[in-house]
Amino acid sequence: MVHLRVVVPERHAERAMDLLCGTDSVLNVIRLEERAVRPEGVVIMCDVAREDASVVIADLKALGIHLEGSITLDQIDTVISEAARRAEKHAEGAPADAVVWEEVEARTDEQVELSGAFLLFMVLAALIAAVGIYQDSAILIVGAMVVGPEFGPIAGLCVALVQRRKALAVRSGIALAVGFPLAIGATLLATLIFKATGLTDAGFDQTEHSIANVISSPDFFTFFVAACAGTAGMLSLSTAKSGALIGVLISVTTIPAAANIGVTAAYGDWENFGGSAAQLAINMASILVAGTVTLAAQRLLYVRRRRRHELEGAPLI
Repeated sequence: MVHLRVVVPERHAERAMDLLCGTDSVLNVIRLEERAVRPEGVVIMCDVAREDASVVIADLKALGIHLEGSITLDQIDTVISEAARRAEKHAEGAPADAVVWEEVEARTDEQVELSGAFLLFMVLAALIAAVGIYQDSAILIVGAMVVGPEFGPIAGLCVALVQRRKALAVRSGIALAVGFPLAIGATLLATLIFKATGLTDAGFDQTEHSIANVISSPDFFTFFVAACAGTAGMLSLSTAKSGALIGVLISVTTIPAAANIGVTAAYGDWENFGGSAAQLAINMASILVAGTVTLAAQRLLYVRRRRRHELEGAPLI
C-alpha cells in the first residue's frame, strides 16, 4: 500500500474527495479540519493499493492539484485491514510487480545529478578497479563495481527515452559524458605515477592476468550479460527491489572496462585499449537498450491499467 498526503486548493477539495472515495482501490480517506499553510489548502490523506497508485495520482494531477498544492507519497510496510485486502484485490496485478511512476521519476532525478559526489565515486571506483586489474583480484573488481554510480544516469536515459523527457536525457548524458572520461583520466594518471615510482612493473603484461583478458576481450556473452543486467536493473529500480539492483551493479564491467582503458593507455597497449573501449561501449549500449525496452513494456501495462480505471467510471475532472 501507498499512503498519500494531498494538499488541495479549496475549490478542488470536494472534487478530490469524490475522486478518492469513488475509487475502489483507495481506503482510509481522511479530510482534516485544520488547513495547510504552505501551500494553502485542504489536507486529505488516504491509502491506495500500490498497483493503482500512479493511476490515482494521475487523477489528482488532472485536477491541477500538483500545480497549486502538493501530493506526497509514503510506503506502508504493514496494513492489518480487511478493507485493505479488498482494495488490493480490486487493483489488478501483484503489489511486488507494481510500478509507481512518480517514484521512478524521483529516483532517477536524484541519481543523474552531475555532482561532486558522483564524480568522486566514479574516480574512486575506477582507481579500485585499476588496482584489481594489476593484482588480478576479483574482490577488488567486484568492489569497484559496487562503488560505481554509473547505473543511475543510464537508468535516467532509459526513463527519458520512454517518457520523452529531453531535460532528463541531457542531464543523464552529461553525467556519463563527464564521469567516464574523468574516471579514465584519473586511472591513466594514477597508473603513470605507479609506474614512475616503481609500484607497478614497467613491463606490465595483461595477457598474464585473467581478469584483464576478460575485460579487453568482448564477445557475445558481453552483450548477453549486459542485456540481462539492464533488464534486471530497470525492474529493480521500478519495483523497488534494491537487493536485485546490487546484483546488477556487480555483473557488468562498465567501471572495470573504463579503468582498463586508462591502464592500457598508460602502458601503450593499444590492442587491449581498443578491446576495453569496445567492452565499455557494448555494455553501455546493451544496458540502455534492454532497460528502455523493459521500461516501455511496463509503461504499456500502466496505460492499459489507466484505461481500465477510466472505463470503470472514476470521477476525473
